[in-house]
Amino acid sequence: MSSQAKPQGQQKSDFPWAIVVILTSLVVSEIIFHFVFGARSHFMDDLRKEPVPGDYLGIVYKGGFIVPLLMTMFLTVATFSIERFMTIRKANGSGSLESFLQKIKTLLHANNIEGAIAECNRQKGSVANVVVEGLHKYQEMEKNSAFTLEQKVQHIQQEIEEATSLELPSLEQNLPILATIASVATLVALLGTVIGMIKAFAALATTGNPDPGALAAGISEALINTAIGIGTSAISIIMYNMFTGMIDKLTYGIDEIGYSIAQTFASTRK
Repeated sequence: MSSQAKPQGQQKSDFPWAIVVILTSLVVSEIIFHFVFGARSHFMDDLRKEPVPGDYLGIVYKGGFIVPLLMTMFLTVATFSIERFMTIRKANGSGSLESFLQKIKTLLHANNIEGAIAECNRQKGSVANVVVEGLHKYQEMEKNSAFTLEQKVQHIQQEIEEATSLELPSLEQNLPILATIASVATLVALLGTVIGMIKAFAALATTGNPDPGALAAGISEALINTAIGIGTSAISIIMYNMFTGMIDKLTYGIDEIGYSIAQTFASTRK
């Protein structure tokens, strides 16, 4: 093991921030639903049965109790998307990741390990943290005469793998929530659609003349929930795929430079 301090990675708090975000989103959604969408000015009567024609806030309010749940999911997706973007962007470091990796390769080929370490300290971020640990191990193995060349290369590779295991897992934090919402939002929207259609057909089956207002309200509730649920699910899928792609890019960069460090060490010791 390297005598250098190990990277601590991006610290993960034990505090359940995800639960706090979800509950806060629920409270905010309920407030918006009842006091903004359900404001008296959006309806033609005090009972909030008929929204003002063309008033979309009132129309959304008619979507029923499923709407706040879907709004909660949307706010949760928005919050975690911003949080993940900032976290992954920070993991890239202060400059272009491609330029950084190219500089490290150039310095390695010139056997300028100190220069490569200095470049990592300027770049910062998860990738630079992993690379600098590999370089420290590189220097340690240069001075070590107890191991064979193959063992030294193996130790360098192991050091990079250990550093990676500390840095990268936190980048995937909260992504399972986005993946879950991508599926659940559609199911919740389907539930709202079914409830709305039940109300619509119940109005249609009313003895005597069917109630056109109740029929329209039921269909409206069904369509509103469908629209919000599909929109939330689509955004969640896009965000999830975008973030996994960004993380894969980081992982590929680490694998690439880790291979270069090990191969440079092996080629210069033959």
